[in-house]
Amino acid sequence: MKDYSPRWINLNNETEAKKAMQQIGSDPGGIAHMAGKPIGRALKLENVPLPAAHIIKQEMLSLGGDAAVHRNVVVNKIEASDILLVGTAKHFRRLSQKLAAQPFGLKDLGKSLKGLLETLEPPKQRVLPCRGKDIVLGERTLIMGILNLTPDSFSDGGKFNTLERAIKQAEALVEQGADILDIGAESTRLNHDPVSAEEEWHRLEAVIKALLPRLAVPISVDTYKAEVAERALAAGVHMINDVWGLQKDPGMAEVVGKYQAPVIVMHNQEGSSYHHLIGDMMAYLKKSIHLAEEQGLTGDQIIIDPGIGGVAFGKSLDFDLEIMSRLGEFRSLGHPILLGTSRKSMIGQTLNLPMEERLEGTLATSVVGVAAGVDILRVHDVQANKRAVQMADAIYRRKRGENFSGA
Repeated sequence: MKDYSPRWINLNNETEAKKAMQQIGSDPGGIAHMAGKPIGRALKLENVPLPAAHIIKQEMLSLGGDAAVHRNVVVNKIEASDILLVGTAKHFRRLSQKLAAQPFGLKDLGKSLKGLLETLEPPKQRVLPCRGKDIVLGERTLIMGILNLTPDSFSDGGKFNTLERAIKQAEALVEQGADILDIGAESTRLNHDPVSAEEEWHRLEAVIKALLPRLAVPISVDTYKAEVAERALAAGVHMINDVWGLQKDPGMAEVVGKYQAPVIVMHNQEGSSYHHLIGDMMAYLKKSIHLAEEQGLTGDQIIIDPGIGGVAFGKSLDFDLEIMSRLGEFRSLGHPILLGTSRKSMIGQTLNLPMEERLEGTLATSVVGVAAGVDILRVHDVQANKRAVQMADAIYRRKRGENFSGA
């Protein structure tokens, strides 16, 4: 199956439409009906071989929709193009049916487009079993509270690395409204000191075993090591948060599959070189999703995280800001989205503020996340974020899905 990284993008006005056209190297005037009015949803495809691209364009035009194609790359010695398709839900439903009869892998694209249309529906309430402690998704944006047991975390290293202080902080986060608690014992900051699996588990074990019978909310462990995940899940932890998306330790996918534990797969890479930023991230996350699915995990059990975090997670400041402005595109993957921006370098660099003064910036990014349809926000300051998110939910969860005509 060819993967053209299909995803929805929002074109709310003429400026956004022109920017999208320029991104694929096409004349901003190429889509006739864009000028002067809101567009709504558009479908973007990347690296489509030219013969397939021309078929897609002609089929969309024949249905009364619009399309822009621009020859701009060579992929495996084949000229390829990015495509922008604009139309109503009805146009795209009919396009998915017509592509089913076409060559060049377009039959698979038709099936994929059918699934993408389902992601535009307003989120429905559903229950995610977390090994005995359920999470309700779709009703509101959930808050994941952060508990760092590391001496060198970028934000609060050393504050909670004793059993007594860790328990007190965990209980405070839940009291403030955390729906999930995420516990980490190795820093992910740039140039951090790596720790062995044995040391990481030594930091975690007593805290996990003390908190499991105390807390009513699910506990997640933030680790990319299969050995640590195995021990944590065996002890009764409810989910795993892997900052390398199951792709660092070859045994990690098998471990989460063994316990059928929900897993957060984050995008991460060495260096910040990309061909297509969002497209490359999508390809990485699709690999992570595939690794989880091979072990029997499905649907909401796989939670995706775009990995905001600057150089530490393979992004520049500009890339982090662009990802934030395009969060909604990740809904095309069809899985819940987690966003973790709390106190991060993107906020510090943008506002020129030290870590301890980044609360307001964090709240702004949390509201952006709600507007984009994010399901879970991972934060240090639970109470403040909870209040901001409740207000944002009251506004945006009423509006979601209204800007794409079903005509």
